[in-house]
Amino acid sequence: MVVSTQLDQTKQHYRTIFLSDIHLGTKGCQVDRLLDFLKQHSCDELYLVGDIIDGWRMSSSMVYWLQAHNNVLRRFLTYMKRDTKVIYITGNHDEFMRDHSPLEIGNLKIVDEAVHTTAKGEQFLVVHGDQFDVITRYHRWVAWLGDIGYTILLELNRHLNKARHKFGYGYWSLSAYIKHKVKRAVSYIGDFEEAVSHQCRKQDYDGVICGHIHHAEIRDIEGVTYMNCGDWVESCTALVEDNTGEFQIIHWGAQGNATESNIVELPVEIDRLSA
Repeated sequence: MVVSTQLDQTKQHYRTIFLSDIHLGTKGCQVDRLLDFLKQHSCDELYLVGDIIDGWRMSSSMVYWLQAHNNVLRRFLTYMKRDTKVIYITGNHDEFMRDHSPLEIGNLKIVDEAVHTTAKGEQFLVVHGDQFDVITRYHRWVAWLGDIGYTILLELNRHLNKARHKFGYGYWSLSAYIKHKVKRAVSYIGDFEEAVSHQCRKQDYDGVICGHIHHAEIRDIEGVTYMNCGDWVESCTALVEDNTGEFQIIHWGAQGNATESNIVELPVEIDRLSA
């Protein structure tokens, strides 16, 4: 018991941590960086905001599962053992879990969506976000083709960064760069953000916390606070809430402890991306 307390004192503690789009079971999952983050942080509540396990890969010959992927699941179990409440929000890549939702076992809750009350008393809808993606909902075959293309892009990204590391350069995401430069991709991100925020406004929530599009952001959209956790494939980001109810996006660096993590505090206005 004493050992556990001492370990906790070495960690950065938050009221709430939100993670999304980890995609365990794929080569693109940056599992070592995620494990490093999990080892150095603790929280009262941990939200896993969809696409944690990539069921699309698990049901095909493209599954890529290392011991480190098991270690992530074990780390989540360790969080629960230490009285952290874990809320698993189902996503489109782990939609097989929607057959078991809602489900509550001990400190684990599996749901399709949840409402998070902040330390300030604000209420945020927590949802993966695929429900607001027209392509995912109505053109599933296009989504599958897009996923294959994205996988190829991530593979190129992996080899590119091996070469960059060899020459002493830091991590750089080719896929994220393309998303920020291609006009249609920028438009897609903007449309998604506005669709999610519009639904929140209709349901009278203070804001929304989601994932799905692998683009971490905190911004105000016509009075609704929109927050996206990002992902652990391209950017390696987590959304966190401190004990005063303030939110930050943490970018977990490529160098071990990632002491140079960038932090964005709420409230913040981020200009819409432009091509």
